[in-house]
This record gives sequence, C-alpha cells and structure tokens, in this order.
Amino acid sequence: MSQMTPLFLLIALFTTILNPTSGEPVGVCYGMMGNNLPSQSDTIALFRQNNIRRVRLYDPNQAALNALKNTGIEVIIGVPNSELRSLTNPSSARSWLQNNVLNYYPAVSFKYIAVGNEVSPSNGGDVVLPAMRNVYDALRGANLQDRIKVSTAIDMTLIGNSFPPSSGEFRGDVRWYIDPIIGFLTSTNSALLANIYPYFSYVDNPRDISLSYALFTSPSVVVWDGSRGYQNLFDALLDVIYSAVERSGGGSLPVVVSESGWPSNGGNAASFDNARAYYTNLASRVRENRGTPKRPGRGVETYLFAMFDENQKSPEIEKNFGLFFPNKQPKFPITFSAAREGTAVE
Repeated sequence: MSQMTPLFLLIALFTTILNPTSGEPVGVCYGMMGNNLPSQSDTIALFRQNNIRRVRLYDPNQAALNALKNTGIEVIIGVPNSELRSLTNPSSARSWLQNNVLNYYPAVSFKYIAVGNEVSPSNGGDVVLPAMRNVYDALRGANLQDRIKVSTAIDMTLIGNSFPPSSGEFRGDVRWYIDPIIGFLTSTNSALLANIYPYFSYVDNPRDISLSYALFTSPSVVVWDGSRGYQNLFDALLDVIYSAVERSGGGSLPVVVSESGWPSNGGNAASFDNARAYYTNLASRVRENRGTPKRPGRGVETYLFAMFDENQKSPEIEKNFGLFFPNKQPKFPITFSAAREGTAVE
C-alpha cells in the first residue's frame, strides 16, 4: 500500500489540475414569458453548448420536455399555481403525473416536482400540501418516489425574524402552512425549494445593507453571529432559512435555492456590472461547494434566474434578469459546471 501512495498523490494532483472547479453544477431557470425568445429546442441546445446541467421549468412545456430527452440535464418541473386545486383530486394528480412526467421518463432526467411557486398561504395555501401528497402518492404508485422528489418553492416573505441568521424563524401566522409542509418533506427525504434574492433585500434596506455585502465583493466579514462570520448576504439569507426550518421541526432538511438573480436594468442598483458581479460570484461559490457558515462544506444546489430577459413580464425590473439576450448571446461570462466537463460562456 505504501508503494502506491506517491502514484495516488500524483493522480489526485493531476485530477485537481484538470478539474479546478469541481463541485455542484449551477442550474438555470428557464422562463418563457417573452415574445422574442428562441425556440425550446434551440434553448436546450444553448444549455448543452454552455454545459448547463440543471434546469428549472415552471410548467410542463411539451416542446421543452421533448428537447430535454436524452440530454442528461436534470430537471425541476413545476406545477403551475393555477393547477394546484385540481391536484387535490388524487385521480387528477395521477393524470398530471402520467401526462407530464411518466410519459417523458426516463428519457428526461426529472429531479424535483415543484408543486406551486411562491404560493401565498392566505391565497391558495390550503391546497398546496394536499396536492403535494397526491403527486407523491402517484409517484409511489409508479415506484419512483425515491428517484423523483416532490416539493414546493417558497420565498422570503414567509420569514418573520431574519437577524441574526441563527434566529431565523417563519412568521407566526404562516406556521400552520409551512410546518406541515416541512414535516412532509422530511418524511419523504425531499428538500425545501427556496427563492433567495439578496437584490430585493438590498434595495429594501440600503441603509443597513451594503452593496458589496449583497454582491459577494466585501473584502472581510460584515456580520458576526456568535462565532459565525458572514461576508455575503446570500449565505446569511440561506442560513436564515436553515434556522427557520429547524425551528419548524425540519432538522437538517436540505434547501435547494430554486431561484436567485440580480437585474441588469430597470431599477435601483440594477446595472450590467452589478448583475455580472452577482451571477459570476454566486456561480463560483456554488461550484466550490463552500456551503454556509451554519452548514459549511455542504454543497448548495442553486438555480440562477433566469435564462433570458423576458419582455412580457412586469414590472419593468422583472424583464431584466436574463443571463442571455434573446439572440442567444451571453450577457457575461459564467462557468456553469466543472472545467473538465465543459467550458465557460465566452
């Protein structure tokens, strides 16, 4: 064994040189609310050209699903909020799963089914968990419950206390909604999907939050929480959610960052340079598997929002989160996956 050690070390060193950016691949959200966007097949080809190996779809768009067949790209597929109530009927949930997942599986690599996106507990919150349970039961009927996980995507409006991160807690008036969902996710070995936007935290409170803290460019720790030091707002917000999940009985339930981005135009601090700094720094952080101060060294599955500028969204700020222009040209260079498995966007 001792004779093999030098060779082993050489191989390990060579692997590190070949693959300096190994870690979590960076996913991208693929929204389609634009009248000037490339076709779904051209878009998925663009994913492949740029080695984007994870995609979030907000609805089961058939053209996109067909384009994703046999690509190996992992998929979060969404159940639109408008369809949640119908899925409280078990038969409808089975039909939805058959038509939008099973008919494409295993050629399409489904990873999560997001049952609803940023549902307000006071406006449809009562149907989210029943729909999740029915979709899960339908998956179990197909013996796929261990391969494809059921979840839902929340936003930060459900958080009550957010400072310091270790005191993170969901609002008291939404605990009836979120606590049972967290219990369900824990019991099914799933993960909570969370949309995290330091941009909105910053523009809502620029007096107390510095731009460098929001853009990952602060040269040193900005916030101390006991022995944990925070150099960027993204880590702090994610640890707020981890803490809130723990207080709601979720223990170490994983959290997938199902959206995060920064606009390049249309509002305060929305500029090309700020967007470039945010996206490139976040992508680097995800690939390096650094984790957060609360959960160091644990990879954070993250999806950048969004693939394109979408000119049919509103308000104006929502139109400018694209990583690519509609003509398929990148706004800025981003490495989405490990160097040996693909190249940076140039």
